[in-house]
Amino acid sequence: MKLSAPTVIVWWISLILGALGLLLYLKVFSIAVLNPYAIWLIVAGFALLLLATLFRRM
Repeated sequence: MKLSAPTVIVWWISLILGALGLLLYLKVFSIAVLNPYAIWLIVAGFALLLLATLFRRM
C-alpha cells in the first residue's frame, strides 16, 4: 500500500476539527451546541487525515 500526502484543504479541515475539539474538550472556550461532541471532533479530524493519507487525490 502506497501512502500519499493529503491535499492542503483536507489538511486544514482536519487541523481545524482536531484543534476545535481539543479546545472544547479542555474547556478553553465553550460552544454549547458542540460541547457534547468535543471528543468526536478530535476523532473526526484524525480520521479525515488518515483517510486522506490512505486514498490518493483526497
